[in-house]
Amino acid sequence: MSLDPKQRNSLVLPVVCAPMAGVSGPDLVREACKSGIMGVLPRHNAADLAQFGDWLRQIRLDLDEYRERVPSAIIGPLAVNFSRRKTADEMKEDLDLCARYGVEVIVSAMGDPTELTRVVHGWGGKVFHDVTSMRFAEKAISAGVDGLTCIVGGGGGHSGLLSPLVFIPQVRNMFDGTILMAGTISTGAAIRSAEILGADLAYLGTRFIATKEANVPPAYRQMLVEARSTDLVYTSSVTAVPANWLKPSLASIGLDPENLPVSSGRGNYDHLPPKTRPWRDIWSAGQGIDLIDDVPSVSDLVQRLRIEYRAACQIPEFLPIHENCDVSDAVDA
Repeated sequence: MSLDPKQRNSLVLPVVCAPMAGVSGPDLVREACKSGIMGVLPRHNAADLAQFGDWLRQIRLDLDEYRERVPSAIIGPLAVNFSRRKTADEMKEDLDLCARYGVEVIVSAMGDPTELTRVVHGWGGKVFHDVTSMRFAEKAISAGVDGLTCIVGGGGGHSGLLSPLVFIPQVRNMFDGTILMAGTISTGAAIRSAEILGADLAYLGTRFIATKEANVPPAYRQMLVEARSTDLVYTSSVTAVPANWLKPSLASIGLDPENLPVSSGRGNYDHLPPKTRPWRDIWSAGQGIDLIDDVPSVSDLVQRLRIEYRAACQIPEFLPIHENCDVSDAVDA
């Protein structure tokens, strides 16, 4: 594996609390870091530069205070996500704040990350770039990014289509940097499986929506507990980009999940009911909802994941699972 040893030592679990539109606010990000995993704050969730700066400053103050109070605590890295195009001046202002408040990783989900990577490397940060195909992975590697967030089939939001059984090993064969597996991960065993496939970190989104600190209405959390993957529809009708949406959420605003109006283009919501916005009013989830049955705090969830992960790590490698499966036969052959 190729995760920076310093970063791995700053994690109690190889997990990233993924950035989610509307969901990931200061509370969720702070508690993720305090629990010993990487927390990612989406820049676009802040209304403006001033609020973004206030959020970063408060998160840093809270984490510093926690470190003083609990010196032995492992505090996860703070990261920021950029997923919307900005002018060079706007990006400079945002990145200056990131550098000032100790952001260690920039998670990029937009266009060519070459210039972004150059700037972030200038102040010692790292760039993890979202990819959904081998073509996009190759482009990001050429741009010099430090990590690839490989979004596999079944994830929430704008999910990919590739199976992790193929996508992660392919990327590992061609990339020595940090690999993150994103999509359908809700348990410690799934985190371990990401590592076995060749990933360094597991990227969890939907599982963290169903936590007390997520910035969502109670009804959204309850829907995640009650719904199953059969209640998802993967479609480009809502935002013009394929994503997984909760059918009960679509129905609640008067849309027929089986006969959705078609978006005329990204960012155009004229086909939706008046004043309706994706993410805020139409809710997304990944197939990991099949394994979500409660709404714990972030701290309790991370502790549970650690227990499950440790149990998965205790499973002996190559242990025969069938009475007629003898590993020695395969080795001798």
